[in-house]
Order: sequence, then structure tokens, then C-alpha cells
Amino acid sequence: MSFIYLAWPLLLKIKPPPNRGPAAIKIQAWWRGTLLRRTLLHAALRAWIIQCWWRQTRARLLEKRRRAVLELYAQQTRASVRLQSGYRMWRIRRRYCCLLKAIRKIQVSWRWHNCHTRGFMQGRYELTGSHLQLQLDIFLGAQVCRITDCIPFPIKD
Repeated sequence: MSFIYLAWPLLLKIKPPPNRGPAAIKIQAWWRGTLLRRTLLHAALRAWIIQCWWRQTRARLLEKRRRAVLELYAQQTRASVRLQSGYRMWRIRRRYCCLLKAIRKIQVSWRWHNCHTRGFMQGRYELTGSHLQLQLDIFLGAQVCRITDCIPFPIKD
């Protein structure tokens, strides 16, 4: 305690420091501004990182949706093409069968007509106890086809 009493007169002689309030306030304001700008910069960087991540995630989701829609469209297109080709095949086959039926009718009619207008047949036969004597003459325009055959009968005892 004696030191304080001894230094008291010395303390009275010391001049008060000049007014440093405005300089201290400026330094404190600068430091608070620096801290605030640094905090805001870190917050902005973190927000930017989150936004980049979210954009990538959203782009992946959109790509998945786009691919799913594209695959669905391709599947529906394949199904419709398959149905159309099946219908076309059925329609063409039905036309082909109708045409084939008409061709067969024409062929039968032509063959009957051709057979009845072009040629005629004459024949004679002689039947005996043990065999059949057969002679056929088929006239086809200028051509004559003669068939002669002797068919034996089986004799049962």
C-alpha cells in the first residue's frame, strides 16, 4: 500500500492520454466489418456449395425422368408397331386366302370346261369267266390315247 501512496503524486503529474476514442472505434468497426465479411463469405461459399449439389441432384433426377419417359415412349412405339404389323399381316393373309380361293374356283372351272370341250372317251369291255378285257380310247383334239388292259380275276377253289 505504501507504493500507492508514494506513486500517487507521480500519477497526478502524468498527463491523461490524448482522446483515442474515435481511432479505437474505427479500428473496432474495421475489425467487426472484417469478421462480418469473412463470415458472410464463408456463408456464401457454403450456400454456393449446397446450390451446386442441389443442381447436380436435380439434373440427375431430371435425367432419370427423361430416360424413363423415353423408354416408355419406345416401349409404346414398339407395341404399336407390333400391333400394326400383326393387323397388316392378318389383312394381307385374308386377301391372299380369298385370292387363293378364287384361283382354285377358276382352276376347277377351267379344268372341267377343258376336259369336257377338248376330248371325249370311248371304250369297250369284254367280261369272261377268268378275266376282264378293257379297251379305252381317249380323244384329245388330234391326239388319241388308247389304253388296253387285261385284268385276271382270282379264281377261288
